[in-house]
Amino acid sequence: MGKIYPVSTKYNVVADIEVDGNIDKNDIVGAIFGQTEGLLGEELELRELQKSGRIGRIEVDAKVKGSKTIGTITVPSSLSKTETAIIAAGLETIERIGPCDAKIKINNIEDVRSNKREVILKRAKNLLKQLNSDGADTQDIMNKVSRGVRGDRVTEYGPDKLTASNDLEESDEVILVEGRADVVNMLKYGFAGLLSINGVKVPKSIKRILDTKKCTLFVDGDRGGELIIDKVMKLGNLEYIAFAPDGKEVEELTDKEIHKCLRSKIKAKDYHNKKDFNHHRERVNTRARTEGTHERSSSGSDEFRNLMNDLFGTRGAYLLDDDKNIIGKVPVSELKNALKSSGKVSTLLLDGVVDDELVKIAEKKGVKNIYSNKVKASSKKIEIKEV
Repeated sequence: MGKIYPVSTKYNVVADIEVDGNIDKNDIVGAIFGQTEGLLGEELELRELQKSGRIGRIEVDAKVKGSKTIGTITVPSSLSKTETAIIAAGLETIERIGPCDAKIKINNIEDVRSNKREVILKRAKNLLKQLNSDGADTQDIMNKVSRGVRGDRVTEYGPDKLTASNDLEESDEVILVEGRADVVNMLKYGFAGLLSINGVKVPKSIKRILDTKKCTLFVDGDRGGELIIDKVMKLGNLEYIAFAPDGKEVEELTDKEIHKCLRSKIKAKDYHNKKDFNHHRERVNTRARTEGTHERSSSGSDEFRNLMNDLFGTRGAYLLDDDKNIIGKVPVSELKNALKSSGKVSTLLLDGVVDDELVKIAEKKGVKNIYSNKVKASSKKIEIKEV
């Protein structure tokens, strides 16, 4: 036989063999070459493929057990998927080896490159942990590797199908956030042990996590956070509370902002009431104060308080007429288009951001009042209140 050149293996064909008789490895290899010769055509002739290095050395691991020979056959291949599958199927046609009946059954076709990718991924994660430099280039590399490793690794937890990171069960420390977008954003920056609690509708299924792991609740910088904290603390053993800057949501924070908020977390036992909530949230408020004449008020919006409470955590908006009757409810993401196509609207209530574009549309439609928990714009024609 000619020289067998080294093969760059793509696949390993692994087969089980059982022979009714005592035979050695050379008999098995000889039968493979002999009984497949001419079977699959010239292009898939095993001897020629092995000479050219497209099929590697056939390995046989066989042992005699009583009157039978049992073992495995491994055929390395650098052929395409289709060609490799044909070679594998050809092995199963072998029914005799010497004078003995034989049976070959394909166990698996391993993708060697897939195994290599897993090794590369594992090694990259280890190298990532060893990086200690604070340089901008290193940070950029770390973020990119983290995004590749964790960016899409989300799963569902519990009967409520809460969004969570894949490593939730393995993590000793867990960060509870309000929604799926918060989980995805934090995964992007390499954070682990994440679980969403679906806004103000806190499910009881998180009790097991609260009781078995060290949990930090990370809430948005709005009034809904106060309601969430109270509900979570009633369910189980919450360790820490962290706050997003005033008027910001966790899903829109940068890597540095998230780290700053988590460093400023407080022990849950030190949190007592709404006054504490406002005090601690102000500590991490890095957002510039909005310039303009919009008014922050709660007393002026008492008549809409129940409606605003209904909206918290829903990302929705109410459209009201002059008599303060609800004429429509839409998601905040559709509010601008809905406002353009609506009739007379006197007041807007929303769980979302009041920006310049929304104010311009509202001015054209003759809106008189806007109430929201996040205000980033002002108007001389509309009374805007942050509640």
